[in-house]
Amino acid sequence: MSIAYIMSRFPHLPETFILREMNALESLGWKISLYPLIEQKQSVLHKEAQAWVGRAQYLPFLSWEVLKANLQAFFRIPLRYLKTWCRGVLGNLPSMKFLVRALVLFPKSVLMARRMEEEGVQHIHAHYATHPALVAWFIHQLTGLSYSVTVHAHDIFVDRTMLKTKMEAATFIAAISHFNRRYLADAVGKDILAKTQVIHCGIDPSWYGRNGQVFDVSSDRFEILNISSLQRYKGQIYLLEACAALKGWGIPFRLRIIGEGEEHPRLERFIAANGLRDEVLLLGGMPQERVALLLETAHCYVQPSVITPDGKMEGIPVALMEAFASGLPVVATDLSGIPELVRPRETGILVPPEDAGALADAVQRVYRNWEDAKQMAIAGKQLVLEEFDLNKNVEQLALQFQQAINTEKVQIYDRYFALKN
Repeated sequence: MSIAYIMSRFPHLPETFILREMNALESLGWKISLYPLIEQKQSVLHKEAQAWVGRAQYLPFLSWEVLKANLQAFFRIPLRYLKTWCRGVLGNLPSMKFLVRALVLFPKSVLMARRMEEEGVQHIHAHYATHPALVAWFIHQLTGLSYSVTVHAHDIFVDRTMLKTKMEAATFIAAISHFNRRYLADAVGKDILAKTQVIHCGIDPSWYGRNGQVFDVSSDRFEILNISSLQRYKGQIYLLEACAALKGWGIPFRLRIIGEGEEHPRLERFIAANGLRDEVLLLGGMPQERVALLLETAHCYVQPSVITPDGKMEGIPVALMEAFASGLPVVATDLSGIPELVRPRETGILVPPEDAGALADAVQRVYRNWEDAKQMAIAGKQLVLEEFDLNKNVEQLALQFQQAINTEKVQIYDRYFALKN
């Protein structure tokens, strides 16, 4: 079975969940063709991504090949070509940003459609309901190829331009949380529930917690870890404010933040202004194997996420799954799908977003009530094993792909016999 994967950019360090998903599908025997919209240039690369970089179909936005594919499509299927272009333009008129990107992506989508037909692709899967789903929708309109979409976070929370059209044309939708499934139904209509399945992102638990125990809190320094790209909705500034409070309370700690992004200068300024250089380290981006090793040297994982004024927020951070799989107590903020994993007083501690005082108090509770914290960590690890195991969840996704392809075959046969009779 052949699936084309579309995502905004590749390789993209924070999106290990897509990389892992593709690898797991190939281990099940599926053929994956990778079509990123943008080739991401970055200094840090996951080892598992290197082979995919060579296989990825990085198509130009404009070239003689793109022009040729569009001319051929225009003369072969002129009405369908023009109708698809017009619907794409009209559907994206409410957002100038989306409209410009639709105009830029349409010609490339036509070349993608031709490539996929030549490859024998049987189904398209788009990660994110924004531009990847739009390209999948373009190709579906031009070729009839079925497609599905995984909805994550900002792709349905922020700008929902043309979202209803893209979701209604999809064969199925994978929501990474029950929160997302409900949110999507509220945004585009309850009818979408029938085709929306909750399929969690997952991790391979064998990567984590290899030492079999939580790092002993009796050591001289309490080790706190956060793994997130440095963006405003990740809320690291509130974690730094909490660290200032922890220092004032005389708690010996060190915070290490793994990730890179636009918030780096702001965080650096706060660290310097509040005398936290000895307590806080910004380690930058790291490949997943190094992240797994650092998780084993921590006492507590903290996810201080917030909702930005434009509505941007988390889905369920994969780093939370990694922390639980490593046996760590977890403190996180109560928003989006996070409570489905960090269950209050059961698997972890939840605090309100943008509340540095509550965050500091929760970390202090982990530090001072270590045995209780370890029990929640054990429950969190068990939950990850049951509901967030990569291989189990990819098998569920593969079943949806199989059903989509089988349904498409039946529809093709039905159309054939209808025309014959």
